[in-house]
Amino acid sequence: MGKMLRFLVAAVALAVSAGVMIADPLPPSSLIATASSLGQSALGDPSAFNFVESLTTEIGQRLAGTEAHRRAVAWAESKLTAAGFENVHSEPFTLTAWIRGAESAEIVGPVPQHLVVTALGGSVATDANGIEAEISLFRTYDDLLAAAPGSLNGKIAVVTQRMVRAQDGSGYGAANPIRRRGPSEAAKRGAVAYLLRSLGTDNHRLPHTGALSYEDSAQRIPAAALAVPDADQLERLAAQGPVRIRLLLTPTVRESAPSWNVVGEIKGGARPDEIVLVGGHLDSWDLGTGATDDGAGVAIVFGAARLIARLPQRPSRTIRVVLFGAEEMNFSGAAYAKAHEGETGKIVVAGEADFGARNVYSVQLPSGAATNDFGRTLDRIIAPLGANLDRRPALGGGDDIRDLQTAGVPVVSLRQDGLDYFDTHHTADDTLDKIDPKQLAQAVAVWSVFTYLAAASDVDFRSLAPAVK
Repeated sequence: MGKMLRFLVAAVALAVSAGVMIADPLPPSSLIATASSLGQSALGDPSAFNFVESLTTEIGQRLAGTEAHRRAVAWAESKLTAAGFENVHSEPFTLTAWIRGAESAEIVGPVPQHLVVTALGGSVATDANGIEAEISLFRTYDDLLAAAPGSLNGKIAVVTQRMVRAQDGSGYGAANPIRRRGPSEAAKRGAVAYLLRSLGTDNHRLPHTGALSYEDSAQRIPAAALAVPDADQLERLAAQGPVRIRLLLTPTVRESAPSWNVVGEIKGGARPDEIVLVGGHLDSWDLGTGATDDGAGVAIVFGAARLIARLPQRPSRTIRVVLFGAEEMNFSGAAYAKAHEGETGKIVVAGEADFGARNVYSVQLPSGAATNDFGRTLDRIIAPLGANLDRRPALGGGDDIRDLQTAGVPVVSLRQDGLDYFDTHHTADDTLDKIDPKQLAQAVAVWSVFTYLAAASDVDFRSLAPAVK
């Protein structure tokens, strides 16, 4: 960064912290002042909260492949159009829709009592009479993996490993294989069904759902998550002797069900073919109303882009907002990347908001960007908003943009405080009251600053990445 630009960045940062408006003597300072002003404006803008309030109230749960999701798509198109977005449309794709049915579990011996469970997304059903069997309880997933083939014949495997609470959500990533791969690993050892302690950090009697991933080499067995207190109950009973459970799950599937990714754009001025892509996922699990997962995410990117659209002068690059249609069942990101494989080279950077409604505390940029002019400028502007630049490069920006990243698109990660995110994640308690409007607005502020700077500058994130040796 030249001496003049360094001076301007420092001057703008000081002026913003003092609440002073900056004049626009040079294009770099004008860009910085606009980005700073956007961030401050976002802190008092209710648009994002109004967006998620409307979504969770007027639509509610929106499991991909359901009529509710179809209504959510029409709702989103209407909202984007009313907010002044251009090229608003939905892009269809099909998926195997999984629909939850009745679900129940109970201990039949030694002491009969009810258990609170929920089927994992993608689970096969039990037969109409359910499954009754003795359990084999494992306190860690590694203990299950150490069990010999055939050792669980006729048993219901139960894994009660606890998930670790962490601000960055790393406890969820570490525990995710228990849910994703656990059913198939249990089946390889002869189990007839699979239960796990919910991947959550709460102690509520509300189970957390989430998708599983069956392996082709293993039999598909019914799988469900236990509420955390119920997993504790099974640990105590199993320590005393054999425990027998009856499990009933009745999900169904619908082949070639329709879904859609909803798109809206803020067309760029000088370089409209260059795209800054930001998104969240419109679908949600069916237990709650999808407020923090991911009503908040789509509200954040909507709110940020809306603020930029209202500027008197558009940035040079196009901002494309994508509301992905089936993230929870792993379909929409791949569908979007396939439909747009011819333009991945034009996507300057991509980011996804999918980590709740709390504040953004740090930003990870594509490799090489943290130490250049763009990164240093961003760091100064977001500091008054309560965020900082993390100099480690973004390894991933979200599930729905993973396929774009694989195709060579640089990604950004705006890291939100997730210390309590997994208390309600994928549960019936994921409702609007869990969202603090002020924290949501702060997230919009940081997203608006990054998105505007990326769209208004000429930074080439691809060229900043160090060469692979």
